[in-house]
Amino acid sequence: MSDLPHADVVGSMIRPPELLAAREEVAAGQITPSEFKRIEDAAVDGAVAAQEAAGFEVLTDGEMRRLSFQSQMPEAVDGFGEFDIDAFLWGDWRGDERVGDSLTERPATLGVVGELRRKRHLSAEEFTYLRGHTTRMPKVTLPSPSLFANFWSPSKSVEAYPTLDAFLSDVAQIIREEIEELIRLGATYIQLDAPHYPLILDPTWAAFYESQGRTGEDWVAQGIELDNAVMDGFTEATFAFHLCRGNQGSRWLAEGGYDRIVEPVLQRVNAHRLMLEYDDERSGSFEPLRGVPNDKTVALGLVTTKSPRAETLSELSDRITEASQHFPHEQLAISPQCGFGTSIVGNRLTIEEQNAKLRVVAETAQNVWG
Repeated sequence: MSDLPHADVVGSMIRPPELLAAREEVAAGQITPSEFKRIEDAAVDGAVAAQEAAGFEVLTDGEMRRLSFQSQMPEAVDGFGEFDIDAFLWGDWRGDERVGDSLTERPATLGVVGELRRKRHLSAEEFTYLRGHTTRMPKVTLPSPSLFANFWSPSKSVEAYPTLDAFLSDVAQIIREEIEELIRLGATYIQLDAPHYPLILDPTWAAFYESQGRTGEDWVAQGIELDNAVMDGFTEATFAFHLCRGNQGSRWLAEGGYDRIVEPVLQRVNAHRLMLEYDDERSGSFEPLRGVPNDKTVALGLVTTKSPRAETLSELSDRITEASQHFPHEQLAISPQCGFGTSIVGNRLTIEEQNAKLRVVAETAQNVWG
């Protein structure tokens, strides 16, 4: 069982407006790449400072260098063909009365078109910069390999990859090589992001995955096999595994408890820490925690990143007490429910509201576990 702090972070943070403006300016040739890099570095510095000020002993770079939490793969690897931000945002998004629902169609051009060739490492630059700008534990986030099933198309991809399995095998190999490089550089805490497993078992999304020729249960089994393959044998690192139900613009894609994925996911994945979304009724009860193996820790994503609602120490402590009826208290931790900006779109919070939520996570951990 890993020795991790009781306060954890998921990954992304809201991009500051100057970084968003600089992205557009560098794309338009209005500033140089070196000028953009200076602004990007400053955004990372701000994310690090916010997490340190909140009291975290583990932190990320806020994913400030990414278009989306999974974009570093197609950006660093040839073969993915044309894509834009909608490659990561498509879906039938649901929101509360504050933001409403939103439908983004799957891009018609989406589909891997060539054999994957890595141009550069996915996250090595992120890690080396982060490592050099904090004395606390740096955490690196990587996408689960099977998340990229979205990029295989039976009409566009078969010349490069006759089968989806062949494509995902190469994706997994690239991610495994990235983990190897990160560990060589000194990384000790790596997270796989896997928001698609709750989606696969949601009836709303099952049709898309089953149109690729297999049941949702088969998809999950194959995906976890790939996840375990990329983590296998790296004893120098601790691995976290993040599950959610979609997170863009304060909206979500799926709902329902973890009951259906206890055995195929929570019990089978060989990660040390499970990062589980538990910020509202969409997440279901804590009952599924009874099925989590005792050699894991569970970070409860109790603090929502979807709204500015201010959680209190009292309510969060009560929720942890409730969860400890189903899983050992000392093996629990607390985190935000998901990232604050899983793409550059970000959730509908201010940076000040985000930072207040980071503080309440760290303060709750100190209050509950000391």
